[in-house]
Amino acid sequence: MRTRFAPSPTGNLHVGGLRTALYAWLLARQSGGQFLVRVEDTDKEREVPGAVEQMLKALAWAGIEPDEGVVLRDGVVSQIGTCGPYIQSQRLDLYKAAADTLLAQGHAYYAFDTKEELDAMRTKEQAAGNPSPKYDASVRMRMRNSLTLPKEETEKLLKDGTPYAIRLKMPEGETLEWDDVIRGPVSFHSRDVDDQVLLKSDGFPTYHLAHVVDDHGMKIDLVLRGEEWLSSTPKHLVLFRALGYPIPRYAHVPLMLNSDRSKLSKRQDDVSVDEYVAKGSLPEALVNFVAFLGWNPGTTQEIFSLNELIDAFSLERVQKGGAVFDLQKLEWLQGQWMRLLPENEFAKRAKEASESCIPEVETDGDFLKKALLIRERITFFPEAPDMLECFYRRPAADIALMANSKQKVEAADLPRYLGLLESILDLIPEDHWNDQRILADVKACVESNGLKLGQLLWPLRALLTGKAFSPGAVEVAAVLGKAETMERVRAAMKVAGA
Repeated sequence: MRTRFAPSPTGNLHVGGLRTALYAWLLARQSGGQFLVRVEDTDKEREVPGAVEQMLKALAWAGIEPDEGVVLRDGVVSQIGTCGPYIQSQRLDLYKAAADTLLAQGHAYYAFDTKEELDAMRTKEQAAGNPSPKYDASVRMRMRNSLTLPKEETEKLLKDGTPYAIRLKMPEGETLEWDDVIRGPVSFHSRDVDDQVLLKSDGFPTYHLAHVVDDHGMKIDLVLRGEEWLSSTPKHLVLFRALGYPIPRYAHVPLMLNSDRSKLSKRQDDVSVDEYVAKGSLPEALVNFVAFLGWNPGTTQEIFSLNELIDAFSLERVQKGGAVFDLQKLEWLQGQWMRLLPENEFAKRAKEASESCIPEVETDGDFLKKALLIRERITFFPEAPDMLECFYRRPAADIALMANSKQKVEAADLPRYLGLLESILDLIPEDHWNDQRILADVKACVESNGLKLGQLLWPLRALLTGKAFSPGAVEVAAVLGKAETMERVRAAMKVAGA
């Protein structure tokens, strides 16, 4: 199966676009087919420089590499394949030829209406009780086009260079039907569909004509796109038929919704793939999350790698209703994937995230031990430097942090508790300094002194890390070593007045 992803370079890749690309890529992989990327750059006013490179980098980050079309080669936007060009602005002659064919066969017409004339038509229609006026069979004979003007006048307007658009002449009295792979049988009556502009006055096509010409020329078997294009499909069916092209299968994925079930905006920064990359999201987690936005495997399994998604995914299990964008679920998946990373890979990424803030990590031969202590404590790698800092920078002792009412540690009790810690830790031989021995001796001390374990471990954790949320006290002490641990305990004793 040949599938495609056809973004417009009008901004960063949206998670909705990533979902479309992912589903199309999975279907191509399942069938041993090809997944191609086409760039729909006909909206030059909204085009953002660098958007194509960003989109391709984001897809590569997610593990979604095109087999054909627009690709990155050594950081340069290139095109590969035999069905190109794959950039719409380089295909204008193909759209013009298709429009000319439609004109010659009576399936399209020239429209010379000015903006003012179109506005007047809409105002008149609204006044007549039509809240959503459109240029269709009910109004086309009142407008200035090649269907209403004498042939000689049309030819003169064209010869004089009068601006025009080419519009589709929708057939009348027809029911246009197709079997959508996700939604099942769908039908629209032609009276509810407008005479869509196919070619604009600047010579650029609209999406409608370009989609049909491109998907035919690029031999696309399945058009997978968002639900918002459902009502446009009748126009596309008419165009495929009028041009004599075989009609591909269609699959319209559900809208993405906010938690309040409002539509998720494509222009919200927090739904840009780049935002999640910058935040430190793992590609495995975001892809796993995006796959579930509208699809479920029919089992209780929630963690899927790309290879597992290839085996499990099916359009038959994509829902029709909107898919809620649940950030809590994304963070949960992120945490799961962080724990699934091999130890060395986790340490490597934590080091990369920390080097600019803590230069010492680069040459730290014991970094793996430190990294593994924070593994259960961070959700995103940019959090690593803050969590690792205590291993390289001695924190100032903080009475307010060492005291904790939940742990039954009052500031007035700190001199006693710290004194006990200093005594028991100092007795542990250097060659027996490890987390098991430290914990065992602290437990023995609290039992003999009628204390709770947290009354010693909480202030120890606070003075060693300088944080309320950190790796465990005995684990940190073991990695820091006896000498550094004792120095921090004694510094805290001075602050507490012990």
